This record gives sequence, C-alpha cells and structure tokens, in this order.
Amino acid sequence: MIRNMAENGMKISEIAKELNMDRKTVKKYVKSRTVPKYGQRKKTGLKLDPYRDYIRDRINKYNLSAVRILEEIRKKGYNGGYSTLKTYCATLRKDRAINAVIRYETEPGRQAQVDFGEFGHIEIDKVWKKLYAFSYILGYSRYRYVEFTVDISTQNLIKMHLNAFRYTGGIPSEILYDNMKQVVLERKIKTSESKFNEAFMRLSEHYGFTVRLCWPYRPQTKGKVERNIGYLRSNFFSGRTFESLQDTNTQCSKWLIEANGKVNTTTGKIPSDSVKEEILITMNGIPEFTYSITNTRKISRECYVNYNSNRYSVPWKYAGRECTVKEENGKIRIQIDSEIVEHEMLAGSFGISRKKEHFDGLLKAIRDQNVKNYSVEVQKRDLKDFEVL
Repeated sequence: MIRNMAENGMKISEIAKELNMDRKTVKKYVKSRTVPKYGQRKKTGLKLDPYRDYIRDRINKYNLSAVRILEEIRKKGYNGGYSTLKTYCATLRKDRAINAVIRYETEPGRQAQVDFGEFGHIEIDKVWKKLYAFSYILGYSRYRYVEFTVDISTQNLIKMHLNAFRYTGGIPSEILYDNMKQVVLERKIKTSESKFNEAFMRLSEHYGFTVRLCWPYRPQTKGKVERNIGYLRSNFFSGRTFESLQDTNTQCSKWLIEANGKVNTTTGKIPSDSVKEEILITMNGIPEFTYSITNTRKISRECYVNYNSNRYSVPWKYAGRECTVKEENGKIRIQIDSEIVEHEMLAGSFGISRKKEHFDGLLKAIRDQNVKNYSVEVQKRDLKDFEVL
C-alpha cells in the first residue's frame, strides 16, 4: 500500500499522515524492496508451562484451590506469580450456579457453628468405616477447630464439643446446628416446639450456651461452617495420604495452626488474632461435664484390646473373648462379664498400656498345654505278638 501510494505521486509526509505512521517508516519501505518482518510476541505465563499438566490433573481429581496448588508447585520449583496461576485455574474449573444469599455476621462471643462433613472411608481394625470431619467455627473471628472421626454418636459429639471449647478458649453464647439427630430428634417450624436430644441438652445446660437450629432445607443459614468444610476438603484433605485415623488428626492439627494463621478473605483479619477479641464463657471454675462412649471389641490372642489405634491389656484368661469398652472422661474401662479393667487413655497412636498382673501364670499355662498336646501314650505288647508276625 505504501509503495502504491508513492508510485501514484503521493509524498512521504502525505502517506504517513494517511496511514498514521512515522515518516521514517514510510521512507524505509518506499526505498526498500523487502517484505517487513515482525518478531513473535513474547508469551506470558512461560514460568507456569512446566506445571500446567500437573495443575490440570490436581483440579480434575480434587478441585484444589489456587492457593493450595501454589503451595505444591512452589515446592516443585515454580517461582512465578499467583495471579497467572489463579487465571489459569479459573479456565479449568467447571461453571457453577451461584445462589444469592445474605451474609449474617455476629458480634464477638455470640455464636459458633457446627456440622459434620463426609470424607469417604477409612480402615479401622481391619474394617472399613465411614470417615467424618467434625467442624466447629466461631462466627466473629472465623477461628476453627476440626476433628476427624468414625463415631458420630451423641456421646462422641459431646466429647468433640469439649475438645473444641478447650481449643478455642471458651464457650460462645449460642451454637448453630443443622437439624442433626444428635441434637434435635424432631424438628418443628417453631424451635420451641421441637423435640431435642436430652443427652445433648444436658451439655448445653451445663455450660450455658443456647442451641440454635437452621431453617429446614436452608444449609446457607450456617454458611460459615459449610465454607469451612469446603475449605478443609480442598486445602487439606484432597491429594494427601493418611495411614490411620490418628495420623489424619495429627496432620489436621498442624494444618489448623496454618489455616488459623492466614488472613480470612471475608473479614480481612487473621483468625488467630481475632479470636482474642471473642468474649467467651471460660471453662475455669465449671465442673467438667461427664460423658461416656461405649463400644464392643474382641480381645486378641495376645490379650490386648485395640481402641483408637492403641492397645490395652486384659487378663490372659479372656483372650479371644468379646468385651465392652467404655471411654469415660479420659479413662478406658474394659468389661468382660462382671470383671472391669481400667486404664488411663493413651494419647497418640500405636501405644500400649500393659499391666503386668494380667499376664501372671500365662507362661506356665502355655507350658502345661504344650506338654499335654505333645504327650504320647506308648502301647505295650507281648513279644509273642511279634513272633507271630
């Protein structure tokens, strides 16, 4: 076009003005017979290229958050920015319908929210059991507590509440629940007309907090704890491996410290700092609430009962028998018929609580049994019998 204009008698300044180009550029191509060449535009996101397949796989399998993926690829050598990663992750996610809700905030110490999340299955004592996460979060500070369990009975729910109270530093004025059977047996439109679980209500009366219930079919009412479960799933649970229930909770305890130490995107504050502003009912001076959890176990041939990944001894004469294990305020009580054996509950996993007297006489009993099993009675015959043969 430049050359055609020049051949038709247009001046360089006229061509430059017409095409909105620099005069030097026009002059160069009027005199030159070559075709202009342009270098390839520099690509963005090159630092991310070696990790794209890995990121795509992590999102397809576990739908991990961009923050979690950034932590993982940083360990693999990625030194690029978060914005590029976040944009790429957004292109990989499926579209989701967004339902509008009203955010409900509470003043310090007013409310906590509680719920269970399902997290597949885990093997306990060679039996596969459904795995749950007990999620507890303070409404004002967003300070959270999480505990994994295979037991969602009322008694265990009480135990986990006590753990949550100790972890967060006290008790809020009220706690909001979904309509779980461990709390409410029969839900009515009016909360006052609902039929509550008496065992759980004794806990609320003992520590002075009010039980609040979500509107039926409106899980958004407890949005803070719902989001906490989603965050737990994407930022902690997905993509990790666990050896046992105890290992799951051990790893979760470390993750909780990190999670509570990060800025909350809603409040703009760090939960571990904001929790200091919570006005909670202190547990000091309040008698500890008594609880008990009962399970059935089989005593091993080695004379131990396996409970929560730890072993507790019983008298050897009960080997192979079934027993009842009762956990009560930090103690383990094992009952076989009318006999009760008591141990202090062990912390951690793979521990052994052994009482020497439980094995008294076992070695002699084994030796006597071996002698009996291997004793052979020799038949005596007259020599004339052999002569006949």
